Amino acid sequence: MISDGEKKAAVVLRFINGLVSRRIIDFLKHEGHDKSLEKLRHSSYRRDHQYSLWDHHPNVRLLTSESMFMQRVHYTHRNPVRLGLVEQADDYRYSSARIWNRAPLEDEPLMVDIKEIKWRGGGGAS
Repeated sequence: MISDGEKKAAVVLRFINGLVSRRIIDFLKHEGHDKSLEKLRHSSYRRDHQYSLWDHHPNVRLLTSESMFMQRVHYTHRNPVRLGLVEQADDYRYSSARIWNRAPLEDEPLMVDIKEIKWRGGGGAS
C-alpha cells in the first residue's frame, strides 16, 4: 500500500521532472540541437508531448531511507562487474565506487564530495 508521504513525494517529483524537462527541451529547441531532440522524440505520448526527457520505467523505486539509498548506490557500483567489464567496481573508470570507498584516483573523472551529504541516521558511506 502506498503511503500519503510516498504519494506526495511522487507528485513533487513529477512536478520537478516536468519543470526540468520543459527547460531542457526548450533550450535544445532554441539552440537548434535537433539530433538531441530526435533522441528524446516519442511517436505518440499523452497530452500531445513530442519529447520525453525521462525514461518512464516500471521499476522506478522511491528511496525513502538512507539504507535504501545505499542499496541502490552499491547496486549501481556493481553494474560494470555484472556486465563483465571489470573484476571489481573500483576498477571501472567512470564509477564513483572509489569515492565511496575513500580511495579516489589522482585523475578521478568523477568527484563526489560525500562529506557534504547530510545523513539523518548517522550512516552513509561506509
